[in-house]
Amino acid sequence: MTLSFDDVVAALGACVVNGERAPQNVRVTTDTRSIERGDTFLALRGEKFDGHDYTRQAVEKGAVALVVTDRDALVDGVTALVVPDTLRAYMKLGGLSRDRFSGRVLGITGSAGKTTTKVLAAQLLALKYGTRVLASPANENNEIGVSKLLLNANNADHDVLVVEMGARHFGDIANLVEIAKPDVGVLTNIGDAHVEVMGSRERLEETKWGLFSGGARAILNASDEASIRRAPSLQRSVHWYLATREDGDIPTNGRVTALAGTSLLQDIDAGVVTTRAVDVRLPGDHNRANLAGAIAGALELDVDLDAIVQAIPDLTLPAGRYERMPLPSGVVLIYDAYNANAAGMMAALSTFANEASGRRIALLASMAELGEEAAALHERVGRHAARTNVDVMLVGGEFAAELASGALREGLSSERIVPFATNAQAAQWVRENARRGDAILLKGSRKYRLEEIVEELRA
Repeated sequence: MTLSFDDVVAALGACVVNGERAPQNVRVTTDTRSIERGDTFLALRGEKFDGHDYTRQAVEKGAVALVVTDRDALVDGVTALVVPDTLRAYMKLGGLSRDRFSGRVLGITGSAGKTTTKVLAAQLLALKYGTRVLASPANENNEIGVSKLLLNANNADHDVLVVEMGARHFGDIANLVEIAKPDVGVLTNIGDAHVEVMGSRERLEETKWGLFSGGARAILNASDEASIRRAPSLQRSVHWYLATREDGDIPTNGRVTALAGTSLLQDIDAGVVTTRAVDVRLPGDHNRANLAGAIAGALELDVDLDAIVQAIPDLTLPAGRYERMPLPSGVVLIYDAYNANAAGMMAALSTFANEASGRRIALLASMAELGEEAAALHERVGRHAARTNVDVMLVGGEFAAELASGALREGLSSERIVPFATNAQAAQWVRENARRGDAILLKGSRKYRLEEIVEELRA
């Protein structure tokens, strides 16, 4: 969104330097690599970088104005807006852009599945809005990513924004809602992710529930205990979704969108029941739940149900989610290590249990940011792996011993549990021991970079 210079100054309460050379309009960028002539460069600070070190380079590349905190970063003769905090300024500008946006906003958050739900929702929304859907790229779901998305929106090109919202600190989601102002919000679940940095499960719940702090219509997972418990606090009726269809599953209040396995979709709205046969090809109950949430979001934004049904067989998951990678050796890698929490680990293992293969080998790295519950959650995952009848389990990372301990307690013999200290060691074990027809699931936290194993085995 292009903003007027005067509106930007007013929104930021900035001190203007060299205002006589100010551009009439402001197009904000934070990356010198993508600057276009006439842009305004906003200098963000991070743990490993400081945009203030690049203001002169930004001007050389065509920036005509700067937003900075440090006056030492000013460039002679160039207009600058001096603010107390450039990140907060970026968020304010994102909020200003959102205020100028005349379309609708779908916000998505949750402990697991939010990126998959976003990607599926964007595909379904395109059925009605075509290329006029703008969604958060990759996992750009923090203050910077959300602000960037809002500033990239414009009324000439977009009717719908799909905004993924992540949280690493208490209250983060409410802060993002303040600028994104979603009309509809999908909360996938409230699980164990980031308990350590949040401080407690209660603070984690409160943070995720911030999705509805601005009055968005709530789309909630009917299988999520915390959502069920907190739903009565909402002022508006809930749109529930779920991926199983058993007696007692369907809520009686609000709209309901339910998938029954892979073959039936039911939408219940104001007492009217609409049932359609569907062909769901996404692997795993957890991805079917993500799909149900995406369908509910698309329905709330007026996408036709029959168009959705027709599109379901062709929907695709984002990269790194149960991604099948056949090797020349006849072994199949299933890479699902984009990230990991306990619920996601167990869901992937349950899906993996249905693989028709010679042997099922689970290569599991540890999870991160689980706080005091970390050891117990890793043991739970290990027990679940054994219950899903994996033939071999490779374990690595900080809590490899707890993964192994859980599996041993559930009856997996010690000779079928292989610890690995490095990704190279894990890849070597696979080369030496995996056989044609085997399937290998790679699952673990991003910090363990399991893609390195994939790269070694595909080299």
